[in-house]
Amino acid sequence: MGYLRGFIPWIVSGVVSSFDWRWGAVGGLVTGLLLLWQDRRRGVGLDALILEISTVVYFVAVGALAVADPGSALADHTDVVSFGWLALTAWGTLAIRRPFTLGIARRQTPREYWDMPEFIQVNNRITSAWGAGFTFIGVSLAVCGAVDAPAWVGIAAHVAGLVGPAVFTKVHPARAQARLLAQAPVTSLPQ
Repeated sequence: MGYLRGFIPWIVSGVVSSFDWRWGAVGGLVTGLLLLWQDRRRGVGLDALILEISTVVYFVAVGALAVADPGSALADHTDVVSFGWLALTAWGTLAIRRPFTLGIARRQTPREYWDMPEFIQVNNRITSAWGAGFTFIGVSLAVCGAVDAPAWVGIAAHVAGLVGPAVFTKVHPARAQARLLAQAPVTSLPQ
């Protein structure tokens, strides 16, 4: 569940933003910088920190706008914009053939598997699941805001859009590995 660590700044921002969006941006930025600093001190490569770097960039931009223009219309739409940013991060990393989950997976997988096409495919699928989840939440929240839907609808969108990819991330690699092992030819039989 180490991949969930990258979402801590977003959670901090969401909680603090319920009081003031400016402090939410600052809280997200400080938390994001702290996690990025900790990972770099531990020697984590930049390829494994794409989500963290994207998070810091987002909170720098939103924080600068929040401080410069506290009455900005963005204040009422940071939930939609934040999930749009996360979706853009996921889909963008797929477009450049560097799925953001690849670096995270490499931290948990022996090096001899890193260049296998199956390993890359699994990460493409996992990143796609996260991209779909983020997109779903962002669109759902935009629609909820436009039609003034009850709060529970937005909460349900958050749950579905985050739990689905989290479960997929947990289950899919093991299933892919089992399929790969089932297809492998038997080279010798035990005697």
